[in-house]
Amino acid sequence: MDNDPIAVLVVEDEVLIRMSIVAELEDAGFEVFEASNAAEAIEVLIANTRIRLMFTDIDMPGGVDGLKLAASVRDRWPPIKIIVTSGHRSVDVDALPVEARFMAKPYDLDSVILSIREMTMN
Repeated sequence: MDNDPIAVLVVEDEVLIRMSIVAELEDAGFEVFEASNAAEAIEVLIANTRIRLMFTDIDMPGGVDGLKLAASVRDRWPPIKIIVTSGHRSVDVDALPVEARFMAKPYDLDSVILSIREMTMN
């Protein structure tokens, strides 16, 4: 096993929430990339092939919500694991792509970190 940190993409349109989760994940030892919407997320994924997990909010501006983004990422980059989050709605696991998880906001940071580590172990 290599010692490279797990690379995570955080997709969140609320700047303060994104800054907070990015800082917390970096403190936990992850390499963190960020995007404020689906279009930015795709650009970041194209440019950074090390990303192993995407943590995305569902409710975002720009026409492509987190669920559509998750489906697109699953189709284009099948190895990338996905955690979907929302403070406004609950999502049935059947609505998520394979190997994706849903976490309601406000999420427990320890649970997020544990889930990232569990999902990216291989």
